[in-house]
Amino acid sequence: MQSYTIGQAARLLGVSPDTARRWADAGRVATHRDESGRRLIDGRDLAAFSVEVAQGGDGEDGEPYTSARNAFPGIVTAVKLGDVAAQVEIQAGPHRLVSLLTREAVEELGLEVGMRATGRVKSTSVHIDTP
Repeated sequence: MQSYTIGQAARLLGVSPDTARRWADAGRVATHRDESGRRLIDGRDLAAFSVEVAQGGDGEDGEPYTSARNAFPGIVTAVKLGDVAAQVEIQAGPHRLVSLLTREAVEELGLEVGMRATGRVKSTSVHIDTP
């Protein structure tokens, strides 16, 4: 069975080694030591834990996982709902971001004026994350 060091597990989970270490210290994922004293995580345990973390959106410091860069944390300033589509505006410092998405996505995220949200710009798309 393949085992992973804390650093390798952290890279696979998309978090810092400190976060992976804290999760192991808290007993969220089981570890064992090799002959040189390094803490290792069994591959099956890491696979199960990675699914648990992904389902909970439990990224580093509670942030959701995303591959998009260029994050603009801000506040929702407008939500315009149509029958199928929606428009959401976020003011992030001096930046105003406008995202067109489905009404269902807006309702699922619970987006409303005044709540914190992060607009993530990838190419010409704006992705919205909530805390």
